[in-house]
Amino acid sequence: MPTLPPERGPHRARGSHENRQVAESFGADAARYDRARPRYPAALIDRIVSVVPGRQVLDVGCGTGIVARQFAAAGCRVLGVDVDARMADLARRRGLDVEVAAFEAWEPAGRAFDAVVSGQTWHWVDPVAGAARAAQVLRPGGLLALFWNAGRPAPAVADAFAEVYRRVTPDTLAARQSATSAVDGYTALCAKAAEGIGKANGFADPEHWRFDWERPYTRDEWLDQLPTQGAFTRLPKPELEEVLAGVGAAIDAAGGSFTMHYATLAVAAKRTG
Repeated sequence: MPTLPPERGPHRARGSHENRQVAESFGADAARYDRARPRYPAALIDRIVSVVPGRQVLDVGCGTGIVARQFAAAGCRVLGVDVDARMADLARRRGLDVEVAAFEAWEPAGRAFDAVVSGQTWHWVDPVAGAARAAQVLRPGGLLALFWNAGRPAPAVADAFAEVYRRVTPDTLAARQSATSAVDGYTALCAKAAEGIGKANGFADPEHWRFDWERPYTRDEWLDQLPTQGAFTRLPKPELEEVLAGVGAAIDAAGGSFTMHYATLAVAAKRTG
């Protein structure tokens, strides 16, 4: 059972970018999102910074600025774009420059960047139109880098979580995803992103990267993150509380904490011309 990928629905008939109401639900508790969501491995940030021609970065779907702050700490000047004004407001309070717009409709006003990055959000962007807009604003040799965290706990913990989702929310995305692999799901998203890059033109062939890492979670830390995941953001409060109680009991049975094994999957393509 994967950690429930908050932004993907492998059983949806339509693309995630057509389901904007879910994308815009994460700002309902922006402070929790900013506090609880996992960061990205330093090796990913370092690799991107090492291959770009300069330090001007555009963060697409920046949310509260989790990715943007990591690039800023690496010496980059970052501009964020996000569709949710609530998320953008929190990012600004963290010292970031953010403009509110859907990326496909965002106006670059002649600005150019050395990297366009997107962490855990590109599936909300039309894959072809988004890549075309990225090509428009990237300098030659600049990089489009799209990445997602896919996590899985130990099998016994994963099974215990899945049992809770199937029991409490049997007909929901949470229950369906409990039977799928997060890595497989995000690999499919990477393939779709790479296809969009190819159709947009202006890029070299995309590369696929993977970074494996771990993060321990206490019971309270995981229960803080769980409501920020898309499978739960729109769940009725009584059902969410029952899910949290069941997951909390499962973590207690595992000793009060567990380790999440993450794979950060990325698609990266250089701007040609």
